[in-house]
Amino acid sequence: MPISTTGPLSYGMQLPIQSQSTIYAEGWEAAATPADLAAIARTADRSGFAYLASCDHVAIPRRLAGVMGTVWYDPVATLAYLAGITERVLLMSHVAVVGLRHPLVTAKQYATLDHLSGGRLILGVGAGHVAEEFEALGADFDGRGGVLDETIDALKAALGPQEYPEFAGERFSFGGLGQLPRPAQERVPVWVGGSSPAAVRRAAVRGDGWLPQGDPREKLPAQIARLKELREAAGVEEPIVIGAITEPLYVGEPDWSVGRRTLTGKPEALAESLRAYGAMGVHQIQVRFRSRSRSELTDQMAAFAAEVAPHLDR
Repeated sequence: MPISTTGPLSYGMQLPIQSQSTIYAEGWEAAATPADLAAIARTADRSGFAYLASCDHVAIPRRLAGVMGTVWYDPVATLAYLAGITERVLLMSHVAVVGLRHPLVTAKQYATLDHLSGGRLILGVGAGHVAEEFEALGADFDGRGGVLDETIDALKAALGPQEYPEFAGERFSFGGLGQLPRPAQERVPVWVGGSSPAAVRRAAVRGDGWLPQGDPREKLPAQIARLKELREAAGVEEPIVIGAITEPLYVGEPDWSVGRRTLTGKPEALAESLRAYGAMGVHQIQVRFRSRSRSELTDQMAAFAAEVAPHLDR
């Protein structure tokens, strides 16, 4: 079910396990298995989560491995696996570094994923930031912003309904080349990630959604106002789904240290805090729960869905 810009505040989550940066990964994830990932996805599916998201990195250089780690599952393979064991939850790349690949390769992968999942794809895209990754793959790191702009345009053509899509740009050009299967959706939503001025402009002009990256909530209203101003100036009339990544959450009163930034407490208090995102113009929030095990995480997810989510639209 598409995420609405007029309905109640939606909630989704970045999957654990599939990316294990030391900045946010919990200790138990290092020994987690595909069965753990499946259990988390099934919990999200039956608990009303709007989407599950998976990151994209091909290879991490040694200079960044201490912070980023080297555990980064392939998003297409991961989301396709989860598509087969879930029924309704949307599947999002957050974000696919599409400048690393030719648009026709990306379109083939994600069109197939959308086809197999019955139209549950949200294609989140971003510019990327790891120079060595681009260099190893022969991609243009210094010009990645311009590459991403053109790639988004190319992908909109390649992921459309035509069996023989056509596109002509400065870097990419294709026509007379058939790609089946087509996506199940008539139009795959493309959400643009990032909070830099260039990323906000890109989302405003080209995106169906905006995925801010690390903006604290006090800075979001100004960013949202700028996004809307740029979109209006560009003459784009279609609504855009505005997202936010919340502070870490723990439903209830933890008996262990969850960090000073974590929102904790009774469901009503958590919902009141999260409703502030809706008041500033956010349509979907991405939540992350503190946990010490898979079972604690799935318990937190279920508690959030049952006790916090019903209060998000009041």
